[in-house]
Amino acid sequence: MATPDPAAAGAARKILYWHDPMVPGQKFDKPGKSPFMDMQLVPVYAEAGSDGGVRISAQAQQNLGMRTALAGMSGLATAIDTIGTVAYNERDVALVQARSNGFVERLFVRAPLDAVRRGQPLAALYVPEWQAAQEEYLSVRRMGAAAPAGLLEAARVRLRIAGMPDDLVAQVVARDQVQTRMTLTAPIAGVVTELSAREGMTVMAGAPLFRINGLATVWLNAEVPEDAATRLRPGNPVEARTAALPGTVFTGRVGAILPEVNAVTRSIRARIEIANPAARLVPGMFANVRLAPAPGAQVVTVPSEAVIRTGTRSVVMLAQGDNGFMPVEVETGAEANGLTEIRKGVSAGQKVVVSGQFLVDSEASLKGFGARTGASAAGSATPAATPAAMPAATPDPATRAAPETPAAETHHGVGRIEKIAPDGVTISHGPIASLQWGSMTMAFKPPPAGLPPGIAVGDTVGFGFKAVAGGSFQITGLAPQPSAIAPGRRHDRHDVPPVPAK
Repeated sequence: MATPDPAAAGAARKILYWHDPMVPGQKFDKPGKSPFMDMQLVPVYAEAGSDGGVRISAQAQQNLGMRTALAGMSGLATAIDTIGTVAYNERDVALVQARSNGFVERLFVRAPLDAVRRGQPLAALYVPEWQAAQEEYLSVRRMGAAAPAGLLEAARVRLRIAGMPDDLVAQVVARDQVQTRMTLTAPIAGVVTELSAREGMTVMAGAPLFRINGLATVWLNAEVPEDAATRLRPGNPVEARTAALPGTVFTGRVGAILPEVNAVTRSIRARIEIANPAARLVPGMFANVRLAPAPGAQVVTVPSEAVIRTGTRSVVMLAQGDNGFMPVEVETGAEANGLTEIRKGVSAGQKVVVSGQFLVDSEASLKGFGARTGASAAGSATPAATPAAMPAATPDPATRAAPETPAAETHHGVGRIEKIAPDGVTISHGPIASLQWGSMTMAFKPPPAGLPPGIAVGDTVGFGFKAVAGGSFQITGLAPQPSAIAPGRRHDRHDVPPVPAK
């Protein structure tokens, strides 16, 4: 049986360019020998990547455990969990002052933080200045009809000017005798937070004697992260729980967002007013607070695990027809409930890869495809070099050094976390084709923003890295990958998909 000619088979397919698989970033417009390796250039056909993407067979997708999801619209309305501190409601305060010069004869409340009820006696004052005004009033009253018109009312007004309360004036009228002692009572129920009076002391008119804070409602000052505070509005509902009262849920609403940022914690304080039945919440208590901001405007969202973050940009893998995949650079926004806002690059209804995307990205890098910016068409190809410009002779492979890789180029691989230390992460990884590395175990510098949460020793991860000063390599992005399934075991959509050996 005749063997088909590969050249004739390739002629029926459109060739985009030639490249060296070991240096995929360089493209050539004619066939020939690679200037980097002792090998012939390999053609890249239109159906393999004319759209700037890659194609992966359905069987390979099954082996890679690839999953996809549709980009959707969401308001990203998520609860904000934080902590807060109970404080007095400064709008529920009463001051008790001396209305005239006098003396404190007796105290009924002797210590700060004593609880008082409304109308409870606080102190008894002797006010000698009231005696003359009262005697004048009683003298005019006893004159009866002989008193000039309006004189009695004028004498009564003078009692009020002297500082006598209405109830004490009523006692003078009812008893027809001078009242020089007055009992101060609590105007509201609460606790005495300030006590300035002592028995026997002289007080001046206007001197504060008691400060009473009510406990019917309290303030809960919650520390809200700076980036989440923009989603809060006065009136948003709040739930609070304290360790001192397990099982009890206190409800309230955001009263105000204070216009001040804590320079240490980078948080903004939300003032919440909460009903306090039976005065069970005490100022100074800590509380776990859950704030429910109103849903925002509908935005395009994708699962957060679909986003590949390299440190300088964010990329998602778009799933296209005929098992094709396209790397697309996106602009991300807020993140909540496992969803990430996509401000630019992906539209609602497009399908994105949420598992195995690092391997797709690695395949795209090997083929020399860069991520498209936004939803624009793939950028123009790199200017092609011609074999005519290549050297006439290829250096001896024994003395030839590996091609130099630019420090800014990002490489990709899959491996197992062996060790995590503050100054490095040790990974046993498979071959790195873009650097012509075989399988090995080596240490990488951690990402600038630190490792993602949940990464632990023993995890299988896909990661990107690049060369940095000093000859070392730094991780630019890292995400967990499904663990491999034992050979021979069947798996379905409910199993954890395997990661193929490189």
